[in-house]
Amino acid sequence: MRVISGLWRWRRNPLRRATDLAEAWVALVALVLMAVAAPVAGCLAGAAAQDSLQRSVREQRHTRHLVTATVVRDLGEAPLDTDPDTTTARETRSRVLAAWTAPDGSHRHGRALADLKSPHAGDHFRMWTDPHGRITARPLDSPTATTHAVLAGIGAALLAAGLVEGGRRLTVWRMVRRRYARWDQAWERAGPDWGKAGTGS
Repeated sequence: MRVISGLWRWRRNPLRRATDLAEAWVALVALVLMAVAAPVAGCLAGAAAQDSLQRSVREQRHTRHLVTATVVRDLGEAPLDTDPDTTTARETRSRVLAAWTAPDGSHRHGRALADLKSPHAGDHFRMWTDPHGRITARPLDSPTATTHAVLAGIGAALLAAGLVEGGRRLTVWRMVRRRYARWDQAWERAGPDWGKAGTGS
């Protein structure tokens, strides 16, 4: 609103310089771009991220399988959680030596993270594997993918607005530099005679 009032104020002002009007127009264009282009960029980026992430969700649902594993031996509490998106802070996961049957029917064994507080040999737990039985992270779910897409859209909109504002500031800075250069030239021309009696007569 201040930009529009600024344009109106400079419309017929006798003190108006060409650069004043140009600065006001630059600010108005930047405002319109921030109000229109930034949301459009955010929507496009969010939609593209949503398509890509939902495609990943569908692929992971087909390539990752939940299998039941049996604890062979406890290896102690896991120092770090490998899947922070899907595990709450209250869940404790333990490292165990486990055996399981892969979706392709082969028998597997190895180290795994079990969501058991105090695992004992023979305890069962569920974990995600690929079709060949290799341990993998749980598949991305649709709501999480949508959340990431929304965040990507917001980030793209903020980035577009920042670029527009940066372009506006750079343009105004160059205009001011040019104005100061013209003032310096004018003072240099008037400098030798400035303040002397009879100057300009």
